[in-house]
Amino acid sequence: MDKDPRDIAEMFDGVAKGYDRTNSVMTLGFDRRWRETTRQVLDASPGERVLDLAAGTAVSTAEYARSGAWCVAADFSLEMLRGGADRGVPRVAADAFHLPFATNAFDAVTVSFGLRNMNDTVAALAEMRRVVRPGGRLVICEVSQPPLRPLRWLYRNTVLRALPLVTRPFSSNSEAYSYLAESMRDWHDQRAVARLVVEAGWQDVEWLNLTFGVVALHRATNPAD
Repeated sequence: MDKDPRDIAEMFDGVAKGYDRTNSVMTLGFDRRWRETTRQVLDASPGERVLDLAAGTAVSTAEYARSGAWCVAADFSLEMLRGGADRGVPRVAADAFHLPFATNAFDAVTVSFGLRNMNDTVAALAEMRRVVRPGGRLVICEVSQPPLRPLRWLYRNTVLRALPLVTRPFSSNSEAYSYLAESMRDWHDQRAVARLVVEAGWQDVEWLNLTFGVVALHRATNPAD
């Protein structure tokens, strides 16, 4: 798959049913811990406005809303958004490259496990920057590459190869998880992602490895005027 937005949206529409359950199985339950850590790094305050992009069923949005901030879930998969109808947060169908929000509309934007599915990473990051006020924040939670070579080899050649087989009994579209495993194997390492964030105009970029670097959090700031 060449990450054509329509193809990606159709793929996620196809896995929306049971997606959260499959995600927990696939990550051995670590997805809950990663969401909690992302909320802590986001550090949103009551009264702030937070955009959760590629939010899927809004499970992450509901987690961030625990801070008291006003959080909106945005995604281009309508079926995924419908799957989060009971989560009690606003949901908006949105194209990451043409967000339906005003410039400087948010105090922070976050994207979890969705950036690697966007076919122009820098353009997507630049559009996120447009809708965040000067001084506002970006937090990315995404798969990454374990920095230790033996773990990286094990991850790429054992865990990712087994992923489609492990998720098959729980997924409504097993072929989609073959693509997801490939996208995880091919995604950038932590430093390369940081360079893309800087290229899109963000500053003060830093990252934090989670679970031995299988996942990484990147945080950055929109330069003040």
